[in-house]
Amino acid sequence: MKSNGSALCVAEPHAPVSIERSLLTVEEVAALLKVPPSWVYERTRLRTRERIPGFRLGKYWRFRESDILAWLERQRVGSRTDA
Repeated sequence: MKSNGSALCVAEPHAPVSIERSLLTVEEVAALLKVPPSWVYERTRLRTRERIPGFRLGKYWRFRESDILAWLERQRVGSRTDA
């Protein structure tokens, strides 16, 4: 901690704001993918390649936006058929 007179400043190498911005809730993932939240929950229970990447914090599911976008791209590429 640094002191600059009467106020204390805490220097943190990783600000919590950046973590918060990269984590999405089920509702935010559903809005991003334009699907119902129930669809997102269903994809968290799959044991296949189609399972959406996420993790639990207690009873809450959280998703990294970068993981969701990478997963979405894999789904798009995986469903492409060569004619």
